[in-house]
Amino acid sequence: MSRTGRKTIALVAHDHRKVDLAEWAAFNRDILAAHELVATGTTGSILTHELGLEVETMLSGPLGGDQQLGARIAEGAVDLLIFFWDPLEAQPHDPDVRALLRIATVWNVAVATNRATADYLVSSPLLHAPYERTMPEFAGDRESSGSAA
Repeated sequence: MSRTGRKTIALVAHDHRKVDLAEWAAFNRDILAAHELVATGTTGSILTHELGLEVETMLSGPLGGDQQLGARIAEGAVDLLIFFWDPLEAQPHDPDVRALLRIATVWNVAVATNRATADYLVSSPLLHAPYERTMPEFAGDRESSGSAA
């Protein structure tokens, strides 16, 4: 959870949405470059090689990258999730996709699933200001969930 103006932004795109995300990222390159970026496999490679952005790249989504990002969210290490998912194409790793969106919602992380919402998020004055997001009541269960019952 960012108490500074520099945020950690996770970027994910399904195969049929990668071009859209790359175009969006190119348009917002300067904004993105001012923040910490983390992405799943191919998306991270595209952002690094085509746009020259510094991106920490996880595994490919179907190979565990979605779960790696979910773990980062649960640890409080992600401030925004930009996830251009494809609602018209069945995904073989759909349970992982749903889990990633679910965990972002549980931990009150801002999520954009399309270009319009992503535009609103990166143009918000809160992107460049300290922001402490409120945590849901059950977030306190995080410490107790690791103990054996």
